Amino acid sequence: MTPPLHVVVFPFISKGHTIPIFDLARFLLCRKICITIFTTPANRSFFSHSLSDTNIDIIEIPFPKNIQGVPPGVESTDKLPSMSLFATFANATKLMKPHFEKALESLPPVTFMITDGFLGWTLDSANKFGIPRLVYFGMNAFSRVVSISALSVLRTQVSDNELFEVPDFPWIKITRNDFDLPFRDREPKGPLFDFMMDSFMAASKSYGLLVNTFYELESVYVDVCNRITSPKSWCIGPFCAIEARKKVMEIGEAAINAVKQGGPSWQMLNELINELAERGQV
Repeated sequence: MTPPLHVVVFPFISKGHTIPIFDLARFLLCRKICITIFTTPANRSFFSHSLSDTNIDIIEIPFPKNIQGVPPGVESTDKLPSMSLFATFANATKLMKPHFEKALESLPPVTFMITDGFLGWTLDSANKFGIPRLVYFGMNAFSRVVSISALSVLRTQVSDNELFEVPDFPWIKITRNDFDLPFRDREPKGPLFDFMMDSFMAASKSYGLLVNTFYELESVYVDVCNRITSPKSWCIGPFCAIEARKKVMEIGEAAINAVKQGGPSWQMLNELINELAERGQV
């Protein structure tokens, strides 16, 4: 008898990143997939409460201590005294790598892992254990590909409020000031920029990107994204958690029917799961 697929999930410790991944995990359960999800001690109760009606295994690994500027016990971005500490906080997660890898050693064989785009260091762990890494980014296809396409213009002398056409999307006009610092700078630098570049580089070397959208809504942007960037972006949304966390049996049955009926996002998700399952059997 073929053993069930086993997926490791590691959200970034920010509720805006975590909740959509909870919803993705619930839908994976409908495929009879075993799921192990990682978090930290201070976030354990939130995970346990949110997933109490599932059989998802929760593993906690320690968050680093004595991080400059980050108060003791703060293990989620919503608890930070200031978002100016985000880069420091996010970079600190890299120190969790030894604990993550030690936990992976004790798990049954993992078919693939889904980790947040801000946890780029998990790519090294995935490669170490021969596990395909799928990346979850919170932004939609439009935001991602327009930002990437605009980079070449942002490095020129275009002024702060001057409208310019976005390469690949001539019908879109934006200004330098539409972007946050430091990304709108002609020569961006600093801890946040370095962290984001490391995250994007790790994503580019991963197996695929999971996008919380559906193809019909963003087909133009998904197609361009897959043409000018790698790896492939897979549309797997949209996720809506209103009832999923309350009535998992009802939503589970509805999800199974949706898969059977063949919505495009579910077709993409099924295609990806089957591809990874076959890869693991080679």
